[in-house]
Amino acid sequence: MGTTTSKANKITAHDRAILDLKVQRDKLKQYNKRLDLVIAKEQEMAKTYLAKGDKKRALLALRRKKFQEGLLEKTQLQMTNLDELTFSIEQALVEKQVFEGLAAGNQVLKELHKEMSLSDVERLMDETAESIEYQNEIDEMLSTRLSVAEEEDIERELDEMVATETKAMLPAVPGASREEREAASWQTQEEQGQPDRIAVKKKATKTTRALNEPMLA
Repeated sequence: MGTTTSKANKITAHDRAILDLKVQRDKLKQYNKRLDLVIAKEQEMAKTYLAKGDKKRALLALRRKKFQEGLLEKTQLQMTNLDELTFSIEQALVEKQVFEGLAAGNQVLKELHKEMSLSDVERLMDETAESIEYQNEIDEMLSTRLSVAEEEDIERELDEMVATETKAMLPAVPGASREEREAASWQTQEEQGQPDRIAVKKKATKTTRALNEPMLA
């Protein structure tokens, strides 16, 4: 692990060049500060000599001040050049890293495209569409409503189940007629909360009786 970390933190020639430029800039910055102090001092000395009436020394102080100002202007220009050069190098390094990243990404895309051809994608899309269509057909079949005849068969089967359960719950009454047993069955079903179905059965029974009775002359 130590070897890997050492390689990762290794200073390249580009890093060293940028570092050297920044060191030079810092030196010029410190030099400029000293020049500023010298210029300010010469300015004060010129004022002092002039106040004493010594114009010759005042003029000499101003000349030294002018010379220091020339040096300051040159160093400031050098600092500007160093800043621009440092920025250009750093920008070029960033662009190089971006280029390397794009190249690596392009290579990965090429490898992925080799693993996933266009024909494979088309086949997968076709299979997916067929699976969706098949599922839709199943859903449609399951959601289709039953016919009227099938609904009637279901209702009839339910009636038979109810009648069987009700008959099993009734106590045996010796000598009871079929009408009496049916009446008891209907009463029990009404108590169990099925009045609508019982009303229909009562109406059907009355109709059957009326049809079976002989008509009076």
